[in-house]
Amino acid sequence: MTVGFVGIHYPQATHFEDFIDRVQQAVEVLRTAPGCLSAACWVTAEWDAVVSTAQFTSDEALAASFAAAGEAGVDFAYDGRERAPRQVLTLRPR
Repeated sequence: MTVGFVGIHYPQATHFEDFIDRVQQAVEVLRTAPGCLSAACWVTAEWDAVVSTAQFTSDEALAASFAAAGEAGVDFAYDGRERAPRQVLTLRPR
């Protein structure tokens, strides 16, 4: 069963462009992971949030992809660069 992932990130204005770069780096690594069907970086129309989306072949592929990204040095840390806690959603087909 496929599984989707959405991460909504709220970077401080001074870190917005850097945060886009962080998310794009994660997306590039995730795209190459086995079981990743798609991954993308989006910006809201209001330019107040950066959204990451991905789709995987299974829960195991999702977990393995994020583990591989962490091993590749992708920065997933939540810190003062974000003005609000990120929202992370796992999606399941109906």
